[in-house]
Amino acid sequence: MTTFQTSREIAATPAQVFAAVEEPARLARWWGPDGFRNTFDTCEFWPGGKWKFTMHGPNGADYLNESVFVAIEPARKVVLDHLSLPRFRLTVELSPSAGGTLVNWVQAFEDPAVAEAVRHIVEPANEQNLTRLTTEVAAGIARGA
Repeated sequence: MTTFQTSREIAATPAQVFAAVEEPARLARWWGPDGFRNTFDTCEFWPGGKWKFTMHGPNGADYLNESVFVAIEPARKVVLDHLSLPRFRLTVELSPSAGGTLVNWVQAFEDPAVAEAVRHIVEPANEQNLTRLTTEVAAGIARGA
């Protein structure tokens, strides 16, 4: 197995969810699992744009990350390649749903052995990411964003 998939319905329009992804300050607030915070060095949110940042773990460790945005379709899809180890492609698709927006999160690793080794981290972390995204979207709506 190299691919992890999860989804979440968020009570917001696809445009409202997308805004929490495309705006670097908002993305920095929710990206990553519980207890992490981010410092962005570069966030070029366009196809081919670089995204370099440091995730600061709750244990005090820093994790350097480098990605490139492969495809962006406003209010519909974001695809990025994580260039740092472990390498993976993340595809986030937004679809209108009865309750707002269905967010489909698919993370595909290059190496099956690596995917299996990080499975115990990735599966809960992806759920936490979507919970944090949901919180950020709700906060944005409350602020009128």
